[in-house]
Amino acid sequence: MGSNGFVADKPHAVCVPAPAQSHIKAMLKLAKLLHHKGFHITFVNTEFNHKRFLKSLGPNSLDGLPDFKFETIPDGIPAGSNSDDENATQNIHMICEVIMKELLLAPFRELLSKLNGKDVAPPVTCVVYDSMMPFVNTAAEEVGVPRAAFIPAAACCFMGCRQYPTLVEKGLAPLKDETCLTNGFLDKVLDWVPGMKNIRLRDLPANFRTTDPDDIVFIITMESALRADKATAIILHTFDALEPQILEALSMLKLPPVYTIGPQQLHLNQLPEDPLNMGYSLWKEDTECLKWLESKKQNSVIYVSFGSIAVMSPQHLVEFGWGLANSNVPFVWIIRPDLVVGESAILPPEFVAETKERGLITSWCPQEQVLNHPSVGGFLTHSGWNSTIESLCAGVPMLCWPYFADQQTNCWSACNEWGIGMEISTDVKRDEVEKLVRELMQGEKGKKMKNKALEWKKLAEEATAPHGSSSKNLENLVNQVLLQET
Repeated sequence: MGSNGFVADKPHAVCVPAPAQSHIKAMLKLAKLLHHKGFHITFVNTEFNHKRFLKSLGPNSLDGLPDFKFETIPDGIPAGSNSDDENATQNIHMICEVIMKELLLAPFRELLSKLNGKDVAPPVTCVVYDSMMPFVNTAAEEVGVPRAAFIPAAACCFMGCRQYPTLVEKGLAPLKDETCLTNGFLDKVLDWVPGMKNIRLRDLPANFRTTDPDDIVFIITMESALRADKATAIILHTFDALEPQILEALSMLKLPPVYTIGPQQLHLNQLPEDPLNMGYSLWKEDTECLKWLESKKQNSVIYVSFGSIAVMSPQHLVEFGWGLANSNVPFVWIIRPDLVVGESAILPPEFVAETKERGLITSWCPQEQVLNHPSVGGFLTHSGWNSTIESLCAGVPMLCWPYFADQQTNCWSACNEWGIGMEISTDVKRDEVEKLVRELMQGEKGKKMKNKALEWKKLAEEATAPHGSSSKNLENLVNQVLLQET
């Protein structure tokens, strides 16, 4: 036993998420699963997000356990940028620049050497890092431990991002000019993407939609997908039955072993009580909406949330609002303080008066509890991967309004491959919102989608059952990779 109460010969996994809400949440779930499998965990946030966690979860929330510790590395973002607002999501371009310039490599090296120091913790035996943080792989390779690149996304996203070099080769990316976004250019069908039949250019992860060949988000997306090859193993947050063609196509590529271990929450649901007993949110969660849902009929409420990063214009907010109001369907709507670009999210007083009996608006909520509530029958979403897989695990069909990154690809899969989604046009109009909300909640197509969502829920539960594919893959990841000495 070490002087700090840890067991000296435990395996020690250092887990490093990318500094964004959804990435942190997915990595924290994986860390909890590894902790349950006997690993000492060091979870590494940036200082900015560490502070936000303490603010939203309480000052003692990150005290951890003797064998589950939280550490920080600097953000590398200059003071005085928008990252001074601790309730706003940090500027993605700035974060990407810091990562691409490897400004965090030296502080992470220092942290590894501190963790390997005498009597702080058991020596580091493996590193699990978000694939968007490739500098972690460099540092871990230097100390000679196995490195697993975690892609907290679907296989369709990983495969889509790996097409970026081909897009460049074929002159499809970066875009020639802004008109390509509106002139039908993005409707081009690509017949060469492995495992993704009839996918259009617009359905690939959207970070290639730039006219700047040096666009940092485009470059880091391409680099991260390719540099995952340098890891000892790749972890995908999906399950075999969900994406068989794409997983088969990935198995034909010269990649490190790929482990599909999702959905993580369904593994966690089977564990005894969470000894950490902490949430995943960088915002304070309002649980009042759960009480409000109690008074509503089964499958009668649509839940509306655009995640932690998506933003919209004041016009779009109003169009969504009136579409919901005119549908006459009860709703819970999450409106983050920074949801509307450059101003506060204000809905007209007529809308508030019209919907006060059957609408509830709040700024953040425990999403998984809401989706699993019997009253909730549909989800209007930005199609982030956490939201998509949480909806699927709850057996809830979706209306999809993808915003950026992998969301277009998740939307394509939900609507075309899995039969559990319908897409809303980018330029939102209230009539379309009203029509689709009614169709989802009361129409024939909505019923079919609900049944399909329940089928996927069952398959997700089978994958995470004791002898399911994801449970076996998680076991194999631990034994074949994370416990191996390099």
